[in-house]
Amino acid sequence: MAVKKSGLGKGLDSLIPEKKTSGAKKTEVNKDSLEDAVYLDINKVEPNREQPRKKFDEDALEELADSIKEHGVLVPLLVKDRGDYYQIIAGERRWRAAKKAKLKQVPALVKDLTEQEIVEISLIENIQRENLNPIEEAVAYKKLLEEFHLKQDEVAERVSKSRAAVANSMRLLKLSEKVQQMLIDELITTGHARALIAVEDEEKQYAIAQKILDEKLSVRDTEKLIKKMSAEKKEKEKKEQYLDPQLDAVYKDMEEKMKDILGTKVIINKKTPETGKVEIEYYSQDELNRIIEMFQKIN
Repeated sequence: MAVKKSGLGKGLDSLIPEKKTSGAKKTEVNKDSLEDAVYLDINKVEPNREQPRKKFDEDALEELADSIKEHGVLVPLLVKDRGDYYQIIAGERRWRAAKKAKLKQVPALVKDLTEQEIVEISLIENIQRENLNPIEEAVAYKKLLEEFHLKQDEVAERVSKSRAAVANSMRLLKLSEKVQQMLIDELITTGHARALIAVEDEEKQYAIAQKILDEKLSVRDTEKLIKKMSAEKKEKEKKEQYLDPQLDAVYKDMEEKMKDILGTKVIINKKTPETGKVEIEYYSQDELNRIIEMFQKIN
């Protein structure tokens, strides 16, 4: 699919239509923002089920509804004519508040856009207004990549973000659903979530997330904890890798022979099948001197 250069990364202003939709009443309010808007029956306007944002703050909606009752909708919705209804591309929050304010009509800009442009605009509007939670934003990026076959740098250009920011956002989708929900509910921060990505086991992810919540761990504390757990896991795997019951019996026999010779406990620690280290324990300075003398006599 060819990538269409639409200038979306520059903001929503570039998407204001040049032509007015016939058969609709033009508003005469606020020349700058509503110049090309038309009034639409609010009951014929419906939200986009695929839009990134899923949660709306009810208290904030009530405040906006009170403002709309007094001043009206000052910024028009952006919609697409679907025949039987108008689909909201940008402005669902305003539409919801307008319904609470019991408006019968809302100002809107009707534009014929592709499905890809609709997704891009919905994402951009929410990002610019900081309305998306981290998971909603990541899901929207994934949609642009997978459904419209865009590359990460193309997505980054459209939303005016760095490629690294888009990549880091999408990495959050590697988290388990339970941890993602904790991030959505703001029980943990994005910093905590990014640290948890390093934990592959989903149950351990969730257990650490609960520990973060219960013990109020900082991001730095979380990173240290995960780093320690990772080191312990690697050490355990390393030991298990060279675990050989028959070979262990041979080493145990060697330990006993050296113990008999030196008169103290000896431990053989294997690093690989071919390498390792020998630990000789002593319990006093005199015993250490005795062991040294034994080695000197070998020469």
